[in-house]
Amino acid sequence: MHLPKVSKLLSSKSVVAILSLSMATVPGTLLAQTAAAPNAEQAIAPAGPASVSSLAERLLDAVVNISTTQKAQQRGQGRVPMPRLPQGSPFEEYFGEFFGDSNRQPRVPSPGSSLGSGFIIDAGEGIVVTNNHVIADSDEIVVNFADGSKRNAELIGVDTKTDLAVLKVDPTGKELVQVPFGDSAEMKIGDWVMAIGNPFGFGGSVSIGIVSAQNRQIGSGPYDDYIQTDAAINRGNSGGPLFNMKGEVIGINTAIISPSGGSIGIGFAIPSKLAMHVVRQLREFGETRRGWLGVRIQPVTDEIAESLGLDKAAGALISGIEKGGPAEGGELKAGDIIITFNGEEIADVRELSRVVADSPVGEEVDVEVLRDGERQNVKIKLGRLEESEAKADFSNDDEQKDEQQLTSASVLGMAIREIDEESRAEFGLAEGVTGVVIAEVEQNSSAFEQGIKPGDVIAEVDQQSVANPSEVLDLVNGLKEQGRRNAYLLIVSPSGESRFINVRMR
Repeated sequence: MHLPKVSKLLSSKSVVAILSLSMATVPGTLLAQTAAAPNAEQAIAPAGPASVSSLAERLLDAVVNISTTQKAQQRGQGRVPMPRLPQGSPFEEYFGEFFGDSNRQPRVPSPGSSLGSGFIIDAGEGIVVTNNHVIADSDEIVVNFADGSKRNAELIGVDTKTDLAVLKVDPTGKELVQVPFGDSAEMKIGDWVMAIGNPFGFGGSVSIGIVSAQNRQIGSGPYDDYIQTDAAINRGNSGGPLFNMKGEVIGINTAIISPSGGSIGIGFAIPSKLAMHVVRQLREFGETRRGWLGVRIQPVTDEIAESLGLDKAAGALISGIEKGGPAEGGELKAGDIIITFNGEEIADVRELSRVVADSPVGEEVDVEVLRDGERQNVKIKLGRLEESEAKADFSNDDEQKDEQQLTSASVLGMAIREIDEESRAEFGLAEGVTGVVIAEVEQNSSAFEQGIKPGDVIAEVDQQSVANPSEVLDLVNGLKEQGRRNAYLLIVSPSGESRFINVRMR
């Protein structure tokens, strides 16, 4: 059924007339029930808090503005754009002077630039938490309090991987207000939250919203696990707290998605569960000390799960063991699937990365793996993850076989050949790379679709090491005889990075 288009908006008189006519046709009993509904016991209670004024008043003094003094060439970078105003607006001249526009040079605030927000977690020690990007490359950091006073801050430590920083101000002679961390793991989608910060450098500001989503990845680092909220977060809110309705910090506002730079209801906060661990280490050591397992991991895809006979795609697949790492020479092997770590079930590679990083350096942990269809428990003593690690060199546990029957062959849409000095030079293969080099890949093949390229090396077929084309052919033919639809290959790049790939067999 198509409704006719309405060419003009109804006038207010027309609306009133139609409403009056409609109400006249409603039975009197129904009208009485409708009128009584707000006072009836069945009436739905208000969904949100009636007011957050008391909560906001209690928390505002714990939230601070962070300003910095930077090198001359850095000032003005990241400047807040001037809002769009109607031509001739009485505010146009003021905003033009404050923000700068195409006809004016941007005004550089002096002595520093208001960059973001922070909050006090320890009033006695004067400890302030903020984002690393708020204070990065600064010569001097100033903490501006809600009462207008300010104090210089000392940088205690930063963590670029989670974008967190810890500052310290001298609390002598000033009564500071602190706020506690809460448990972000207890938050549910739809729970009310409050953001407090210093948007656009105008001073303390409060906004309220809900938790829109959890466990968001935004590509900011290896430990992405953000709380998404529709509480208004704008430039200058970075580093400020996201509170639950108890007044506990359950997130640190860090990023927004917006084409204009202003809030469109998509903001992200670092969950307190992650932040608390990092802040504690920065306070104690001035740096992070993350656990390190020394393995390369990749997701368990549906195809890999099917090839290994798993009920579902879960866990983290070990694609290589790093030389010199905690797992080298131990009980973990390439091809193992880590399903629990120190008693915690591992759903995917992100979760394993976070759990390992949060584990103490030097601790011996229990790791449960799935190997050859069976669960096995191993113990690994964790090392420390270095920030400036070079590219990992991976090794296979199996020794290479000496017998070589073929120097080249064609299999699964790939032309393969043995690795010799000539092929190593041609494809730039690292010294530690062993297996069978791929010389060509057919464009319409499954291998091509999976991203395999000339110069890649087949190190394993169905978790068995290969040293020559004959071994690859024998193993692939054996899989076909078993009725398998995919060949499970360990592919190593020329630089030594490895990954498991399922290649469909014709």
